[in-house]
Amino acid sequence: MTTTLIPANELAAKNHASFPNESADYRRARNALLAEEIELRRHIERVAELRRQLPQGGEVTKDYRFEGENGPVTLADLFGGKDTLVIYSYMFGPQREKPCPMCTSLMGAWERKVLDIERRVALALVARSPIERLVAAKKERGWTQLRVYSDGDGAFTRDYVSAEDADVPGYTVFTRRDGTIRHFWSSEMNGKMADPGQDPRGAPDLDPLWTLLDTTPEGRGKDWYPKLDYRNGG
Repeated sequence: MTTTLIPANELAAKNHASFPNESADYRRARNALLAEEIELRRHIERVAELRRQLPQGGEVTKDYRFEGENGPVTLADLFGGKDTLVIYSYMFGPQREKPCPMCTSLMGAWERKVLDIERRVALALVARSPIERLVAAKKERGWTQLRVYSDGDGAFTRDYVSAEDADVPGYTVFTRRDGTIRHFWSSEMNGKMADPGQDPRGAPDLDPLWTLLDTTPEGRGKDWYPKLDYRNGG
């Protein structure tokens, strides 16, 4: 059944918010922005619905294996008791001395949400470095909830993240239905798809850091990125 939505500008006109000493110009511009925010919310939901309606993805036929904190595991093991598995492949290959600060920012935001996330789906973090390095970096950040795994032979990374085994991030969702594991969705935006003047990124933005900064007059900026250590400024 198709639901007829009230035009966004009509909904925005119902807004009775006001704040001390604001001008009439501010209120007109803010209500116009509110209509756009309503449209954005609707577009986000439309995109999410299209994602949910994707046809079946390709069946996973390879026996992908990873090294976890408690020993070797398979892709199937990562599901635990869930029907859906989210894998975030982060930038911490053997060539890196430290993990990527941007990936670390995202993962740090998820650390305290794992208990909530895993009520619905399984979550695993995968990188190409040996498991000892991944565990050491995790402990350095004080993380206790995120599960990290090493893709030692790179088979998973080459098939689902980068065919060239490049040190790039990836976000992949798998389903398991009636014992069959299938690829459901992966982030596919890359730097070549960035709009002029914007830092390359996908949508939706999975790191709340950027969502929060988007609500401020300074915005995201164009010359600042998260760091692993702020003791020397930044």
